[in-house]
Amino acid sequence: MADPFRPNPPASRLEFSQIPSPEPTRPSRRRRPRRSRWLQAAAGLALAGAGSLLLVALMLIPERLDAVLLVSTAIANVLGGLSRLGLGFVQLGAVLLVALLALLALLLLLGGLVRLVRALVPPVSRASAATTGRPTARTTRGN
Repeated sequence: MADPFRPNPPASRLEFSQIPSPEPTRPSRRRRPRRSRWLQAAAGLALAGAGSLLLVALMLIPERLDAVLLVSTAIANVLGGLSRLGLGFVQLGAVLLVALLALLALLLLLGGLVRLVRALVPPVSRASAATTGRPTARTTRGN
């Protein structure tokens, strides 16, 4: 007899792995109306004109600026900034190292003082506690 709590195994792997496709909820897409040829031509001319104006402006830059000097100055500024950033990280690491060493020194000092106090003060035993009048764990009341 089959176990009622176990589902029946799939007949084949394909049946188990097949996922039902969702039903389309919207109608199929319609094609957009085509733009007029005049509008496409005007957009093409505007893009070509903007590109050619940008190229002319870029060609005029060497006459007004020394491009090699501009690039070398930019590279020098980037390298200077990176070296300052690296120096800042090194200084931050040094500050963190000094802070960790100070914390270690305080922990060592505290540990040494605790051990020194334990060495100098005699331990409290049960016999000395009984002579001072303090009750011990074995004291019974009522007698």
